Amino acid sequence: MPINARLRDALPLPGGNALVNGFAFESRAGGARRALLRNGHELEVFDLDGLFAGERAPGAVLPLPWPGWGGGVHSMSPDGSFAVFSGQRAVRAVGAGGETLWEYRHGCWGPELGHPHSGDEQEVCRGSEHGSCRVSDDGRLVWAHVMTGEGEDDWQECWVVLDAADGRELARLPLDSVTSGSHHVSHPDGIHMGLSIGMGQDGILLYWARWDGERLTSWDLNETMDRILIDVHPGHAGFLTVDHYGADLELHALDGDVLAVAEPEADEFGDRPCWDYGCGFVDADTVIATVPDEDEFPLLAGHRLLDARTLKERGRLSYPAGTPATGPVLPLGDGTWLTYDDGTGTLNRWSAPSGTP
Repeated sequence: MPINARLRDALPLPGGNALVNGFAFESRAGGARRALLRNGHELEVFDLDGLFAGERAPGAVLPLPWPGWGGGVHSMSPDGSFAVFSGQRAVRAVGAGGETLWEYRHGCWGPELGHPHSGDEQEVCRGSEHGSCRVSDDGRLVWAHVMTGEGEDDWQECWVVLDAADGRELARLPLDSVTSGSHHVSHPDGIHMGLSIGMGQDGILLYWARWDGERLTSWDLNETMDRILIDVHPGHAGFLTVDHYGADLELHALDGDVLAVAEPEADEFGDRPCWDYGCGFVDADTVIATVPDEDEFPLLAGHRLLDARTLKERGRLSYPAGTPATGPVLPLGDGTWLTYDDGTGTLNRWSAPSGTP
């Protein structure tokens, strides 16, 4: 059944593609929603609700600590007083005025073990491998995926918990990963943190953890999974993953148990496309999922709405003529979702008609 999407807002936002096809969006348990967009040698931080209310200027503009470094997933504190940057050889906290607050040094993400460094902190070693970081929703902790060691004998990837006030390491979890890149997903309960690690053709690793002030408790879900952590239900009813190759979506309890599964619709020959990685919870009742626009399945491409608890399809979204809305989406959890038109540089916000089943 087709569902007619309703255009709620549209605004020009250069670089806004990183919101729907990257990790530039950050939401908080308290309701803050931000876009963290790189613009040259600066990170521009926008309040998403302010953008749609007409506030076009960024709320903060921070110099990138390492302008030549294009990797890492960065994070802003809930109150906007500082940002934390995931670098190639350090995690650095920077105040809203651009001043360095602290730095946590770690091993180099460059793929050659034991390769030399010139001593210049702006040096960028070859390779696209990177970690990520996330400030906790109470602003007290920084979770960071880092490399430790430099040589073959002491090389190790770790998930560390840092004190947000001074960068002091509070806990460390060694990881069995060889990373291409990673990202964090904060649970809306404000307690648990998820980490999804991509290893290219070698698969995906997924972890959940919590820090109670004295002890780090973690859940390694990788014996039964090769799945990307996508989103968490706004009502704490589970988390959503997509298969490494897009074969299906799964809804899980926090311990990893599978609650529901959805495969893309098959074509007339029984062949199935893959889900794209742009999906998530539109609200507590609805998931949006995407079949990418590929030559093999042109008639099946587009966005679907699914029931958030069963993952059964409710219908395929139809967009107004003249307003392209293909490719990845960013669901906001409030009944709306974002798409980005690369041709015009426009960020669009959509909703389904009221009363959609």
